[in-house]
Amino acid sequence: MNTYRFPDYEVAGDADTTVFLLHGAYGSRAYFRPLIDTLARAGYRVVAWDAPGYGLSPLPQGGLSIEGLAEAAARLIEREGSRRNVVVGHSMGGIVAPLASLLSQGRVHGVVISATVATFSRKSAQDKATFAEERIGPIRRGLPFKEAALPVIRGMLAPTSSGPLVDLVVDVASGMRAETFCAAIEAIVGYDGEDNLKAVNVPTLLIAGAQDKVGRPEGMQSLTALIPDSRFVCIDGAAHYAFAEQAPAFNAALLGFLSELPAPRA
Repeated sequence: MNTYRFPDYEVAGDADTTVFLLHGAYGSRAYFRPLIDTLARAGYRVVAWDAPGYGLSPLPQGGLSIEGLAEAAARLIEREGSRRNVVVGHSMGGIVAPLASLLSQGRVHGVVISATVATFSRKSAQDKATFAEERIGPIRRGLPFKEAALPVIRGMLAPTSSGPLVDLVVDVASGMRAETFCAAIEAIVGYDGEDNLKAVNVPTLLIAGAQDKVGRPEGMQSLTALIPDSRFVCIDGAAHYAFAEQAPAFNAALLGFLSELPAPRA
């Protein structure tokens, strides 16, 4: 008999509203430590995972896919969800979050998409190839992961970004397994999630860094035309990691959204 193994995760706080944090292709839940603390102190319960293949979580035997990640997230929501649940996805996590909310069958009451267009379906074949080549090409050719990753990670930060939160992101994001990262990038590039975005039926917050070259502000703002109940916020002075680069502004947008969510139906 096969026993399902949940990905590794942590729980902080105790409240009727649980915020699920889904990290990006670079990193793990470890770079969310300051955000976990902020949310818990604000009165929310937080569940932060290491996605399958990340941290202590093993890679799935069948390989990594956005659909598989969303199914794993939905199982986690079913297991750890409370009266009201919100899924916050950053970068790759923002691609996973809409589908995870749909698979959760009414258990999710809000979605936050940070620093991603949430689907690659609108990108040209050349854009997809360039995105993948910049990230996994050097690794495939034998360059050590950290050596290949650091220039890309630093290039996703605003030129003026610095400080301990930024240092934490760089340290965590550059310290992961190459095998997992390559599988994640291939999954991202091959995923078409536009129909899932249109099906999201809960309040949704889209957060972009003004200088982000990946989750470009104009691309993220265009998602408001796909997601019926959505709003867009642009964080000045930040690029791809606004939660670390401009934490006060990011936290204000997130906490404001959470405070305005309607109470779930009994």
